[in-house]
Amino acid sequence: MSQSHPTPDRVKKTTLPSGLRVLTEEIESVRSLSVGIWVKTGSRHEKEEQAGVTHFLEHMLFKGTENRSSYDIALSMESVGGYLNAFTSSEFTCYFARCLDSKLDTALDVLSDMVLNPVFPEEELEKEKKVVLEEMKMYKDNPEDYIFEEFNSLVFKDHPLGRPIIGHENTVNAFKRDDLYQYMHERYQPDNLIVAVAGNTNHEEVVKKVEKLFEKQKAGKSTEIETPIVSYQPDRKDLTRPIEQTHYILGRRSLPSDHEDRYKLLLANTVLGGGMSSRLHQHVREQYGYCYAIQSFNQGYSDSGLFGIYVGTDKDYVEHVRELVLKELETLRSEPVSDKELTEAKAQLKGKMLLAQENMSNRMMRLAKSEIYYNRYIPLDELVENIDAVQAGDIIGFSEQFFTEDQVTETRLLPEAAEEQASA
Repeated sequence: MSQSHPTPDRVKKTTLPSGLRVLTEEIESVRSLSVGIWVKTGSRHEKEEQAGVTHFLEHMLFKGTENRSSYDIALSMESVGGYLNAFTSSEFTCYFARCLDSKLDTALDVLSDMVLNPVFPEEELEKEKKVVLEEMKMYKDNPEDYIFEEFNSLVFKDHPLGRPIIGHENTVNAFKRDDLYQYMHERYQPDNLIVAVAGNTNHEEVVKKVEKLFEKQKAGKSTEIETPIVSYQPDRKDLTRPIEQTHYILGRRSLPSDHEDRYKLLLANTVLGGGMSSRLHQHVREQYGYCYAIQSFNQGYSDSGLFGIYVGTDKDYVEHVRELVLKELETLRSEPVSDKELTEAKAQLKGKMLLAQENMSNRMMRLAKSEIYYNRYIPLDELVENIDAVQAGDIIGFSEQFFTEDQVTETRLLPEAAEEQASA
């Protein structure tokens, strides 16, 4: 299905002698830049006793370096009209800035300083533990976040992918400065680093600047953390909270990011729950009024994935909703998607991809993620070609194997009964 496609002239890659990779996408028609330093390490690369260290480290890199205080870091981009932030996922960490093209030096200098020269002040370490514990409480107070975490833990039971990215209260409270330095030594080596820049820039200029900023970092190999995927066993879990709605997720293990069937799943997911015109939205919300929010989602990892359908509904409707969702999955398995619906789903996907290109941060992130998951840049033309190549017969053939009820994991977060609340 996939063919060899040349990389567009505007997209360039250089691997430095240390192993660090520099990726750029040159867009001359804009006056902005998005700059990211990516580390190929996430929560799945942590040992059990380290749970949450990747995310905690991400927080602590903003707390001061040998050259800047935490306030200096915060002011560095805001004072020139830019934006600085970071995020942690299961498989990578990203520190990024958005700024005017004239502030490339500032963005690269600040981000590299954070990654290369953190000092982890003791008093900041203890304060940040409190901040992260409050973040945990915030997620637990949000029913959607909480049920997704519980669903994830069922699908990836006994595996690091099933742990919360933020970690656990006991592990976070136990972190010491040496733990952070040790983790950086193991995982923040040049062979695990990617610098990605998208916007009005020049590749050779970026490479020279990155070489100079990282020249003191010695070439080294990151410590490999093997986390092979364990076998999947469908499961079900009911939880209760003092809430008004029932929050429900039905789903299963999904496909790795580079799986040959990923475009079939992408289109099946769009048809099923990809927007207001999707089958789930039309048949559960619009036809019956059983919910306000309903959607399907799919997340690909390097060697597995996560698919699910989320709905928020009244406790009296949840069984009806479940039956309707399973009916929609069975329809995908047994009836070909019409030409009209398939054409519209393809147009929806391609439109989203093209519209995302209007944003330099999206371009920068696509650069880095393509490198992380495919070891190459995948041009939009190739994505469009692969989407267009999927036919109705491909979707039904895929769905017959994928959307089977015996492979479904379910999680329900139910409102507590009034008497249970009173006795608690």
